[in-house]
Amino acid sequence: MVDLSLLRESLEVVGSDGGHVGRVDRVHGDQIELARLDLGSGFKHHLIPTSWIAHVDAHVHLNVTKDEARARWTEKA
Repeated sequence: MVDLSLLRESLEVVGSDGGHVGRVDRVHGDQIELARLDLGSGFKHHLIPTSWIAHVDAHVHLNVTKDEARARWTEKA
């Protein structure tokens, strides 16, 4: 279980392959909203589940690759 209190705005989110997925904008319950003003997010808000987090240090490391995250993230309405 990952300590969600370690998540903070602007932390880089990286896939299990080290690829840039985006940056944390905020946390909504069990979802991370990625910042819209980031090239990795396509300049749109996307949501990814916190269950994808492997660990948090200077970055948020996911247990899915960059491409898997982008294929499965949800665009915020």
